[in-house]
Amino acid sequence: MFKAVCFDFDYTLGDSTDSIVAGFVHGLTSLGWPAPERTAVRATIGYMLEDAYTMLTGDSDPARRARFRLLFSEVAVERQREETTLFPGAPELLRGLKEQGAKSAIVSSKRRDTIEIIMDRFGLGDTLELVVGSGDVKRPKPDPEGLLFVLDKMGVRPGEALFCGDTVLDAGAAQNAGTHFAAVLNGTTPARDFDRFPCDHISPDLWDLAQWLEL
Repeated sequence: MFKAVCFDFDYTLGDSTDSIVAGFVHGLTSLGWPAPERTAVRATIGYMLEDAYTMLTGDSDPARRARFRLLFSEVAVERQREETTLFPGAPELLRGLKEQGAKSAIVSSKRRDTIEIIMDRFGLGDTLELVVGSGDVKRPKPDPEGLLFVLDKMGVRPGEALFCGDTVLDAGAAQNAGTHFAAVLNGTTPARDFDRFPCDHISPDLWDLAQWLEL
């Protein structure tokens, strides 16, 4: 159906909740804030870490935002690489796209090296043409910079591509880039939140997405 299918990572393909929550607890308490509730942290997953810090604390000081990223990484990075799981159907979906000749890439607010290590751990690194992470862009989603970058590298026009994600940030990036969009309801964003965006399909899980893509 598409020449390229691009994905967000957290709550689209993979689940790093435990390690992310641990990183937030360490980062926030080290800066003098109370430990956050798990549900509050989950609602920020998909945003840049600095923005998530501000969302949870109301503090927009640049130095403390930057310090939070460093503290978060002390605990979360290695745990994410070792503990992250993939949602059911993710391996079959990615391998199916490769077998059909469609190009696949990931555009995420997660670190690129972390994603690559996770995907290699599951034997799926060869299913991806490219991974773009938080350190590879100047403007995060919903800005289309990362998505347009991977499409250009793959030689695919936006109208020939599908972006799949679990948040309105992903939907906004697809809209701004001019790609098709499929929402995946593996995260905390309900289906109704995508009503204000162009959306080709809403998938309750990755098995449904694969079926819709006729894999």
